[in-house]
Amino acid sequence: MALDTIETIRNRRSIRHYKPDKIPGEHLRAILEAGRQAPSAKNLQSWHFVIVNDPQLKRKVAAACHGQHWMAEASVIIAAVDIPTEYERWLKVNTTIAMQNMILAAHSLGYGTCWIGAFDENKVGELLHVPEDKQVISLTPIGLPAIQPDARPRKDLAEIFSVNTYERPLEALL
Repeated sequence: MALDTIETIRNRRSIRHYKPDKIPGEHLRAILEAGRQAPSAKNLQSWHFVIVNDPQLKRKVAAACHGQHWMAEASVIIAAVDIPTEYERWLKVNTTIAMQNMILAAHSLGYGTCWIGAFDENKVGELLHVPEDKQVISLTPIGLPAIQPDARPRKDLAEIFSVNTYERPLEALL
């Protein structure tokens, strides 16, 4: 049963230990569809995602992520690739939104993920045969969590939001 959006966001955790179970095709399709439905500047959809499910390639990709070998335990690893457009400013934003959609969809279906930004871009690109004019910007493993970590601390709302101007406290609105 899928969780509502707010509950999904609140309960999502970075998972670094996975069960060996595979993701059923209908669940993987739903996760990928969530990425496809993401908004993008001028609806360019300037992204491509490489889904890695080959065990040997998963191990190589995990090694190229600065030795985060635990990633290879997941059912799949998804690599997010930017496709250059005339709207360079929005490339990473567009692709990041699509990746976040997939991460939240995966959690809502009971799967774990972990945002991966630490990796050797050239090595991952080479392993996945990403054309040189495109850029891998992030990865996430997706699989059934073997453990569920506790929530990590978050800053108070008043520390990260203001009203109308940067210095006007949130309390002015709430």
